Amino acid sequence: MYRFFENLVDPFTNVPTGTPPATLLAYMKTQIAPFRHLVPWIALSGLLVALVEGGLIWYGGRLIDMMNGAGPAGFWAAHGTEALLVAAGILFLRPAFIGLNSLLLGQTLSSNLSEQARWRAHKHMLGQSASFFQNDFAGRLANRVMQMGPAVEDSIFMMFEALWFAASYMLGAALILGDVHPALLIPLALWLVAYLAYTRWIAVRTADASERHSDARSLATGRVVDAYANIETVKLFAHGAREEDYALSAMKRVRLRFQRFLRLMTLMTFGLNVLNGLLIVGVIAPAVWLWANGAATVGQVTAAIALTIRLNGMSGWIMWVAIRLFEHAGVIREGLRSIAIAHSVIDRPAAPALALKRGEVRFEGVSHHYGKGAGGLDNVSLTIPAGQKVGLVGRSGAGKSSLVNLLLRFRDVEHGRILIDGQPVGAVTQDSLRGMIGMVTQDSSLLHRSVRANILYGRPGATEAEMMRAAERAEAHHFIDTLTDPEGRRGYDAQVGERGVKLSGGQRQRIALARVILKDAPILILDEATSALDSEVEEAIQSSLYGVMEGKTVIAIAHRLSTIARMDRIVVLDRGRVAEDGTHDALLARGGIYAGLWSRQSGGFLGAEDDVA
Repeated sequence: MYRFFENLVDPFTNVPTGTPPATLLAYMKTQIAPFRHLVPWIALSGLLVALVEGGLIWYGGRLIDMMNGAGPAGFWAAHGTEALLVAAGILFLRPAFIGLNSLLLGQTLSSNLSEQARWRAHKHMLGQSASFFQNDFAGRLANRVMQMGPAVEDSIFMMFEALWFAASYMLGAALILGDVHPALLIPLALWLVAYLAYTRWIAVRTADASERHSDARSLATGRVVDAYANIETVKLFAHGAREEDYALSAMKRVRLRFQRFLRLMTLMTFGLNVLNGLLIVGVIAPAVWLWANGAATVGQVTAAIALTIRLNGMSGWIMWVAIRLFEHAGVIREGLRSIAIAHSVIDRPAAPALALKRGEVRFEGVSHHYGKGAGGLDNVSLTIPAGQKVGLVGRSGAGKSSLVNLLLRFRDVEHGRILIDGQPVGAVTQDSLRGMIGMVTQDSSLLHRSVRANILYGRPGATEAEMMRAAERAEAHHFIDTLTDPEGRRGYDAQVGERGVKLSGGQRQRIALARVILKDAPILILDEATSALDSEVEEAIQSSLYGVMEGKTVIAIAHRLSTIARMDRIVVLDRGRVAEDGTHDALLARGGIYAGLWSRQSGGFLGAEDDVA
């Protein structure tokens, strides 16, 4: 039975395309949409539960009147059948209504909504460009995604479980008090108006306080995660105290904003008790007066008293629910600042996959200044024939990384176009484009998973033997066999830690090389691919790399010029333009920028005065 209700909605399918709405109500509508066929059933079961609960109070008063009227001797004869039917309803119908409502709210709604909101947010975030993640704390983004789920789920749950129940219960209360005497509806109505106005006044301020508190909490989380992710840098520069102060200032802000939130809670409690006092006196006093004048029975007065006391207890709960709803609204609005942002790099509608035939790469008048007037690339035209191995050289800031990032479509070009085998990279799907390109970066970051999972990331369908051959070609197999992690896992099963922190820089780079070797993409980009290796290992890998390059179109960025001297061609970038283009020997003979860089190297490595990026 539980599984039936849990599977009425699949939270991980039918994800809406496009950017999530940036406004609260529109966003919540998209979250409740998969449950819309169940909403009438949830509402009906909640209404029945509320009316049954109010009916119990009403029948309690009626029971007293029946007992007074018939006396002990005649009660069962006059009212026995009715009493037994009501008892049967309490024993069987009431649990059925409550059970159905609980199954719909708990198993169907709550068990799916939270993960639906998180999954949709995470899926949208993964589609953002690399630059999006470079402009914010990873911890803050993760915090907003993870907080979004419970805030959405709790909000919608409470609207049905509390607010709808309360509205239905208020309807029952009005019917009961109206049955006693229509005059009793006046104090109930006055109290309800005052209660709703006060709740709104408190809730609006709470929503603002909650949003500020949530924002401060996300900032604190981001700063803490930033310190953990860069703990080696913190230790290396002995800045533990500095990081303490950096996190402490954010945590103090969280405390201050939480205290402001709690002040509103205290004010809410005080005001609520004043209002409830007015309700108790305003309903019970007239009810007793009506009884004293023969206009109401003892049972009716008893029901009015019980109902008023029940409303007194419920009002605090409902106001707290309203506060929580506005608090969640603040959390959701804060989360939407990151989640409801359109992707800056998107596939065109019905974009085809890249159909790679040879692997020719062509840059035609490409300019990209990162939205500024200068910097980046300026009218670069460059053709790399299929199978050619090109070394890319230039001082820092010359545009080498910009060229590669635009080829991978981490950003879109501002002017010009980039083509692979005549197909503009902006006209094909991003996944198919990047699937045809293998890249090893200078900062080889690994996933916090096993060595096996990291290498197989290059080609998940590869066999164990293919994976090990790739590791051997990257000179990684031997050291992988010696790895162990704190859980006792060994070799390829050992976990590498966050971003591969448990491994040395050279080990990380060799695993990253193995991953790209296994991918076996027809276009290969090497960005200082052997920079973290010692000379002996680098020499062994260089020969392996040339074997990997065979038949591929290769772009190799290097500061150590000796590593690219054997390339078919070397392109020198300077201030965002192609300054020189030719073979190693031709460029040396020319006596230009490349020759100057080469002559100033010891062992073919760019000096600090040459490399500024």
